[in-house]
Amino acid sequence: MLNRSARLLVLLFANTSTLAFAAAPPPQGPSGVVIPDTEEEVITVTARRREEQLQDVPIAVSAVSGASLQATGSGNVGKLQQLLPSFQFYSTNPRNSAANIRGLGAPFGLTNDGIEQGVGIYVDEVYNSRVAATTFDFVDVERIEVLRGPQGTLYGKNTTAGAINITTRPPSFTPEARLELSFGNLDYLQAKGSVSGPLVDDRLAIRLAASATQRRGTIFNVATDRWVNEQDNLGLRGSLLWKVADGFNLTLSGDYSRQNPECCAQIFVRVGRTQRPLNRQYDALAAAFGYAPPSRNAFDRLTDLDTPLQAKQTLGGLSLRAEWELGAGTLTSVSAWRFWHWDPSNDRDFTGLPITTVSANPSKQDQYSQEFRYSATGEHLDHTIGLFAYHQKQHTTGAQQQGPAASRWTLNPGNVPVGSSGCATPTANACNPAVLNGLRSENDILLKTTSLAAFGQLAWHITDRLTLQPGLRVNYDKKSGSYIAIVTNGAGQPITCNPVPASSVVRDQCATLAPQSYAPHFSDWNVSGDFTVSYKFSDDILGYATYAKSYKSDGINLAGLPLDANNLPVLAVTTVKPEDVNHFELGLKTQFLDKRLTFNLSGFWTEISDYQALVNSGAISTVRGYLANADKVRVRGVEADLNWRVSDRFTVYANGAFTDAKYVKFTGAPCPPELSGGTTAGAGQTPSAPGTPGGLSPASCDISGQWLPGISKWAFSYGAEYNLPAHLLGQDGEVYLGFDGSSRSKFSSNPSRSVYMDVNGYTLSNFRLGFRTEQRWNIFGWVRNAFDTRYYELLAITPGSTGLIAGQPGDPRTYGVTVAARF
Repeated sequence: MLNRSARLLVLLFANTSTLAFAAAPPPQGPSGVVIPDTEEEVITVTARRREEQLQDVPIAVSAVSGASLQATGSGNVGKLQQLLPSFQFYSTNPRNSAANIRGLGAPFGLTNDGIEQGVGIYVDEVYNSRVAATTFDFVDVERIEVLRGPQGTLYGKNTTAGAINITTRPPSFTPEARLELSFGNLDYLQAKGSVSGPLVDDRLAIRLAASATQRRGTIFNVATDRWVNEQDNLGLRGSLLWKVADGFNLTLSGDYSRQNPECCAQIFVRVGRTQRPLNRQYDALAAAFGYAPPSRNAFDRLTDLDTPLQAKQTLGGLSLRAEWELGAGTLTSVSAWRFWHWDPSNDRDFTGLPITTVSANPSKQDQYSQEFRYSATGEHLDHTIGLFAYHQKQHTTGAQQQGPAASRWTLNPGNVPVGSSGCATPTANACNPAVLNGLRSENDILLKTTSLAAFGQLAWHITDRLTLQPGLRVNYDKKSGSYIAIVTNGAGQPITCNPVPASSVVRDQCATLAPQSYAPHFSDWNVSGDFTVSYKFSDDILGYATYAKSYKSDGINLAGLPLDANNLPVLAVTTVKPEDVNHFELGLKTQFLDKRLTFNLSGFWTEISDYQALVNSGAISTVRGYLANADKVRVRGVEADLNWRVSDRFTVYANGAFTDAKYVKFTGAPCPPELSGGTTAGAGQTPSAPGTPGGLSPASCDISGQWLPGISKWAFSYGAEYNLPAHLLGQDGEVYLGFDGSSRSKFSSNPSRSVYMDVNGYTLSNFRLGFRTEQRWNIFGWVRNAFDTRYYELLAITPGSTGLIAGQPGDPRTYGVTVAARF
C-alpha cells in the first residue's frame, strides 16, 4: 500500500517546477519551545484563542513547530513525550491509549468509554474525542501547542489536565508545494507532501496534503514467521479557504486517516509470585503443558502469540470554520462531524497456548460539535466568550472466546504436585478441555453523550503591567448507555448464571465469563472557573499566579460490572462521580541577552477529589475491576524550559520536570499481583505471604500514599545544534549537526504499585547530520536511540493472577535519511 501511496505523492508533486519559490521557514531549535531565528522574530501562538506572543501568555504552554517535528522525528503525538517532560503517552493499542499531562488525564492502562479524557485534543479548533487519533501520523502540521493545567474557560470541551492544540498549514494564495521522503532500516519508508495555491485570485485557495508510512515490525512471531508491531499509516487532508468579503472567511476542511498494521503484541518480560497456589502459577502451568516461551529475554524480541493480531482503524471528518471580524473582535463558528471505526484482534492470554482464542471489541463512533466564540482585544479589556455543543454516539460489539487450554490454565485442578499435568481427580473440570473450550461472550455496548457549555474569560489590564484574568464555565453533561453480554458454551447454547447453577461445570463457566445486562445513565450540571493575576516586571519578564476550580464529568461503567452473590450486576456502581479539581500554579517567563535566551519556570499543586480510577470492593463476592472513585490524589511539581541561541551558529535547549504524584487516600484499590489470586480474605483477615499455597488475598488494598502510575518523578529533554556555511551540490546553505536527548526516572506501570511492575528509568539519544538551503532543500541523515538503549514503554499484568508480566520493549536503534524540499 505504501509503495502505491509514495508513487502517488511523487506524481502529485512532480509538476511543481512552474510554482514560484516560497521562502523556507527559518532554522528552528529542536526543542519543546520554538526558538526564534532573530532578535526581532517572536513566537506566535493561539493558546488563548487569539494570536499572541508566547512569552506574553500567562499559561504554562510549549509550542513545537513543524520544522522541529521533522528534525526530531516526532511523527505523532506519542513521540512528543521525548520533547516535553511533563507529557506522558501510553498505548497498548490505538484504542487503549492515554495522553496525560503532569500525570493526569486518563486512568493508566484502562479503556472504558464511559469516562471523559482529561486532556483535550484539538485539530484546527475541532475537538477529537478519541485518543486513538494521537496514534496517527501528523499530516501537514504547522505547529503544536501543549497547554498544561485546566483549560475549560477557553476551550469548547472541558479539559481538566490540559490541552493539545494542533494547527495545520492553511491554504495559501501564493503557490507552494512541499515534498518529504524518508528511508531507513526496518524497511522504513515514509512519503509526505502538500500543495497549495489559488483557485480564484484573492478569493479562493486550496490545500491538499498526504502522508504514508510503512515500517517492518520490531517483534518476530515464531508461530507465524512474521514480524509484528509494524507501522502502516495513510493520511489525507484537504482544505478550501474562501474569502467571502473583507473580514469574512470560510474554511472547509476534510481529512481521512487509515491504519492497518499487524499489531499489537505484548511479550514475556518476567514472572512474579502471586497468592495463587504454586501449582496454578505461570511456571507450573507452563510445565504442565510442556510449554516454554520462545525467549525469557524480552529484548530478543520474540513471541509465539497464536491469535491473529490486527489494529485496523479509520478516522476522519469534515469541518467548517467561519471567521467574521465584528467590531473590535472576531466571531468564530466551528462546525464539525467526525467518525472513528476500530476493527481489532488481540491475543489476551499473552502466550502461544490456546487459552483465549478471540479477544476483540470492534467499535464505531460518530461525533458532532458546534462552537461559537467571540474574541476581542481592547485598550484595557480583552475577552473571549463562547458556546459549545457536542453529541457522540458509539456502538461496540465485542467478543471473547476461550480455547482448549483454558480449562487447565484457568480452573483449579485441586491439590496436585507442582508441574503435574493432571488433576486431583480425573473428573475435575480443570482436566476437561470441553468445560471452557468454545465458551464465548458477545457484548453489545452503546454509548450516547451530550455536552453543552457556556464559557468565557476576561483580561482586565489595570495598568500596562498588571492584569487580572477571571474565567467561568457552565457545563451540562448527559450520558446514557447499555451493556449486554450473552455467553454461550462450546455447543453454542446460552448459559444462565442466575440463580447460581447447581452444575459445577456451569459454575466454572460463569466464573470465567458471566452474562449480564444493564443500562447506566446520568445528567448533571457543574460550574467551574479560574482566576489569574499576571504582572510584567519588565518588557521581558512576566510573572503569573493562577487558581482553577474544574470538574471532569461523571462517568458510566461500560466494561462490565462486578457481580453479587447471585451473579447479578451490582447496579449501584453503574456510574461514577465527577472529579473535583483544585489547581494552583505560579509561573515566570523571562528573556535575556536581546531575547536570545529564554527561561520559563512554573510550579503547580493539583488536588483531585473523587479521582476516577479502577477499583475492587470487598463487599462483592465476584471481584472484578471496574470504574469508581478514589477519595483523593495530589500532583505537585516544578517545570523549567531553557532555550539559548548562543550565536547564529549554535543553539542549545533543556527542559525539565519534577513531578510528585500520589494517592492521598485510596482504600478500595485493586491489589498488586503479589497480593492477588488467593482465596478472598474476610473481614479482619490479612493476606498470606506472596507465593504461599492457599494464601488469602484481600478483596481490595489500601494504597494511600503510593505513586500514581505512569509518572516519572524526574524527566528531562535537552539538545543542541551547530551549523556552518557550506556550498554543496551547486547550492549555498549550511551543514548542521544536531543532538536531541531525553531522560526519565523510574515509574510504576500498574494502578497499584508492584514490586514486579516498575519500569526502570532510561535515556534516549538521537543525532542528525544534514545540509539545508534557505529556500528549498533539507537533506539529513538521522540515528534515533543511537546507543540502542533497552527500555520498556510499559508493563502489563496478564489475566488470571498467574504471575506472568508482559510488556512492550521500546524501539531499538533506527537510522535513515530524509530528503525534504519546498517549491
